[in-house]
Amino acid sequence: MLLVIDVGNTNTVLGVYRGDELVRHWRLQTHQGRTSDEHGIFLRQLFELSGLAAVEVKDAIISCVVPPMERLLVKMIEVYFHCEPVVVGESIRADMPVLYDHPEEVGADRIVNAVAAWERYQTALVVVDFGTATTFDAISHQGEYLGGAICPGITVSSEALFHAASKLPRVELAKPPEVIGRTTVHSIQAGLLYGYIGQIREVVTRMKEELQGEVTVLATGGLAPFFAEETDIIDEVDEFLTLEGLRLIYDRGSED
Repeated sequence: MLLVIDVGNTNTVLGVYRGDELVRHWRLQTHQGRTSDEHGIFLRQLFELSGLAAVEVKDAIISCVVPPMERLLVKMIEVYFHCEPVVVGESIRADMPVLYDHPEEVGADRIVNAVAAWERYQTALVVVDFGTATTFDAISHQGEYLGGAICPGITVSSEALFHAASKLPRVELAKPPEVIGRTTVHSIQAGLLYGYIGQIREVVTRMKEELQGEVTVLATGGLAPFFAEETDIIDEVDEFLTLEGLRLIYDRGSED
């Protein structure tokens, strides 16, 4: 089996593949305070609770945007799963042209998403990833990673508002009864949700204009289903796009 791990600033998504089948997955809070042993024990417990045998894991691949976590997870996999993981951007690279001015600046997760999206559609794409930051990534009709846009995620925006405005409460991310809020909570929810949808629509629309022709819009990340229900600008949602990209990159790298 192949263990795939995508470490984001807020959440870490893990998956186990048997061949090209995703047999189990977990979404956990990214916890920089844990040691490699704590990570290993916790993950081994998840395997046991899921009826999986850790000894079946023969390979692993990591995508990480939190540098302190990378070393811990590499050590954890070596000790608790007895294999040497590959790390996207270091020990293995994606087989996709990256036309960024400085390719080393692109987050590994963004390239991984692009690889998975291109493999599925083979056409121009905009990939929207709803995470701590919301990223918009453009893939050309020729399968090249062109670049994109980055903005604060809606949770970051909500927390910033709560901390900066002393009289405004922290609110749950939810759809309010109306756009015209009748309470402070509903007013904040309306501003966050519909303001964010407007942002998504504007960025995606302008990217599609620059790409020209038929462009597919694919969304991923934990909040992708929530926003896809509220706008018709998103064509499809795949919450596990990054995991699939990691599997593809690993498989291609192991063939070289």
